[in-house]
Amino acid sequence: MLITSFLEYLSLEKKYSVHTVTAYKNDLISFRDYLVTELEQESLVDVNYNQIRGWIVYLVNLNLSNRSINRKVSSLKSFYKFLQKTHQIKVSPLAKHRALKTEKKIQVPFTSKEVDKVIEEIGLKDDFVSVRNKLIVELFYSTGIRRIELINIREIDVDVSEKKIKVLGKRNKERFVPLLNSVTETLIHYLRLKKDIKKDSDNLFVTEKGNKIYETLVYRVINSYFSKVSSKEKKSPHILRHSFATHLLNEGASLNSVKELLGHSSLASTQVYTNNSLDAIKKVYNKAHPRSSKKNNI
Repeated sequence: MLITSFLEYLSLEKKYSVHTVTAYKNDLISFRDYLVTELEQESLVDVNYNQIRGWIVYLVNLNLSNRSINRKVSSLKSFYKFLQKTHQIKVSPLAKHRALKTEKKIQVPFTSKEVDKVIEEIGLKDDFVSVRNKLIVELFYSTGIRRIELINIREIDVDVSEKKIKVLGKRNKERFVPLLNSVTETLIHYLRLKKDIKKDSDNLFVTEKGNKIYETLVYRVINSYFSKVSSKEKKSPHILRHSFATHLLNEGASLNSVKELLGHSSLASTQVYTNNSLDAIKKVYNKAHPRSSKKNNI
């Protein structure tokens, strides 16, 4: 009952996505199962930190990464904050918990040449799937939208004449993203081809059978094409979003502008992308600073 109330709170009040709410649910059920199986305890209210620490050790022994464990504990922390808010407990058992140390993952963006190669290769074919996949790649790279945002775009969200698309971001926050001329052309071509598809969905992107596209399909599209041109470890939609932000910053776009385009709620989230643009900043600095010289670079 407590878990159900918490999940309803996340869904209805916090406006979290179904995917996010499901992740919280799985984490809480995992902890509850541990209490029942290992400690023979069913109450989630009468929990102390030593019991939670035992769960953490249990997860470590399952060979979960520190990052994964921190995410699970974060779900638990939110749950107990909710119990505090609803006056079911006075103090959270995780009040003084410190997250496990994790190595910072360096997200290596695709180069503009790699993106161009992929778009050029897809453009060699003119069938529905190829044009759809080309539009998917172009939209990711030219707008920086998230995978779930792309999947949920409806046809009525597209304004071809104004060259913009309405995107529904996290917590149902709407924003408009501009479209490049080249992307608009691909979009118009895709919509023409889509007319011949029998559709069961009002979404912009559909399968050959007219069904709404799904997350694994989008991942496979990006991974398969970029595996042919890039040796980078990660080849996912998120890396294209990362490439979008990094390349804009490299070309001089302001951090605040990139923040708005990405749909971030704070600059702190956007600042992650400044690491990869540091080399470009150094070049500008060395070129522009009065005391800079070829012999005295940073």
